[in-house]
Amino acid sequence: MRRKSNVFSLLIDTVVSSPAWSEQSFDIETAVKKALAMADVPIHMQGRDLELSVVLTDDAHIQTLNRDYRKKDKPTNVLSFTILDEDSFLPDGEAYPLGDIILAYETIEREAAEQGKSFHDHVLHLLVHGTLHLLGYDHENDTDANAMESLEISVLAQLGIANPYTS
Repeated sequence: MRRKSNVFSLLIDTVVSSPAWSEQSFDIETAVKKALAMADVPIHMQGRDLELSVVLTDDAHIQTLNRDYRKKDKPTNVLSFTILDEDSFLPDGEAYPLGDIILAYETIEREAAEQGKSFHDHVLHLLVHGTLHLLGYDHENDTDANAMESLEISVLAQLGIANPYTS
């Protein structure tokens, strides 16, 4: 069961594992919080503080993860890994670990250039996208993809970012 939830405490651990990211600056927390505030948050996450990690890496690292966990031996722009599911036991009062969002610099840079988007806006879009995956959203069929994309568009509009799905 899901319900809207606009009240939460959020801790984000950001790990920069590629020097390519050192010249970049993003408001990761605002993007993630906006996605959480506008999404239907699963009931087992509600009423808890939330934690997640964001790893800023490169194509080589994300390709290894993509190969090992998704059986796709190529780099990708973003991966999201949940830690728990709704049946996992977590003592009352402990923060709920949403999981990890991993972003690959080179792929994001290339996609932004190909799509005529700013690198900054593309990164924030992928942070929103990854956050929604951690909440259980997916795009495995047209109905789910349309729902997820519509929510992404709404969240990004709140961040002042144009619809990323228009050409």
